[in-house]
Amino acid sequence: MPPVIFLLACAVFAQGTSEFVLSGLLPQIAAGTGVSLGAAGLLTSLFAAGMVAGAPVLAMLGSKLPRKLALLTFLGLFSAVHVIGALTTDFPLLLATRALAAFANAGFLSVALAALPSLVAEDAVGRATSVLLSGVTLACIVGVPAGTLLGQYAGWQAAFWAIAAITAAAAVALTTTKFDSPSATSPVYREWRVLTQPRVAATVVKGILVNGGTFAAFTYLGTMTQSASWVPVVLAVFGVGSFVGVTIAGKAGPRILKAGTAVLTAVWVAAFFAAQSLPGLIAAALITGAMAFGVGSALIAAIVTSASKEAPRVAGAIATTAFNLGAVAGPAVAGAVVLDAAHASAAFWVSAAFTAAAMFLRVKK
Repeated sequence: MPPVIFLLACAVFAQGTSEFVLSGLLPQIAAGTGVSLGAAGLLTSLFAAGMVAGAPVLAMLGSKLPRKLALLTFLGLFSAVHVIGALTTDFPLLLATRALAAFANAGFLSVALAALPSLVAEDAVGRATSVLLSGVTLACIVGVPAGTLLGQYAGWQAAFWAIAAITAAAAVALTTTKFDSPSATSPVYREWRVLTQPRVAATVVKGILVNGGTFAAFTYLGTMTQSASWVPVVLAVFGVGSFVGVTIAGKAGPRILKAGTAVLTAVWVAAFFAAQSLPGLIAAALITGAMAFGVGSALIAAIVTSASKEAPRVAGAIATTAFNLGAVAGPAVAGAVVLDAAHASAAFWVSAAFTAAAMFLRVKK
């Protein structure tokens, strides 16, 4: 695997940490900026929405630049807005930095995913995708707990400084690499026509559904624990499972998709019953994390592979948008089903429903 893939994964690690770490720092941010806890929560929801809106827009803007320059531009913006965020206590300005960070994250991930087919052989795209996405899973295992501890003991701004520093280091390292940029034979907007192809469209919808199921359950995993001291453990176990899942998916390739959605549906159902006890919930967190991210990362790789030949400049944006649409839709549906903390495990049924829908959706050859 080319070293540049691991450099890209380091940048994704910083971005994944930024996306999820605020959930553990909201009380400190609310106190520091003088807003309510509910208002501070807008920092996380705005980031998710920005990822969805930013991927297609930034992919088209980034396509006008050489890939290396586009990646460095997005990393520079991502680092800069975290510096601004660390220096301000003005909530509207902090909110604006989160929107810009989400746009930069979406743009970077779109270009990075689209670049994979030009960096590795066609049969290695799946493995390269898993390495890239391992940055997100490692963020859940290491980045988020470390960032939360740093923010709690040194102030929430310290977490922002750390993310800015890691991002800047990744950008400096990327300046020594080379990227091939696709030739602009037609306007970039025409590449979106690839979504009219049944195979590509079905794979995208599958990706949205599977990731929707993943985040429906993940959002309420801490609430299911019902013991504050065990919440970090359960979330870390889920992160470990997700890392194992993307690693296995990278080695197995498209084969994991043959029975993956059917097995994942069964796993979500089993998780509901297992979650009635703490040991069962911990086991469920490990297995669901592995299966959900394994199947999910394989679908992202499949989207990039199927779309990259006819849409090399927006294939990454399509995959990024599918991933984040699921991250928005899943929790939204689960929120309508989970009535209170005592019934948080009902989110597993939402996950099963999303994945079952993906299971019955056929992808044409």
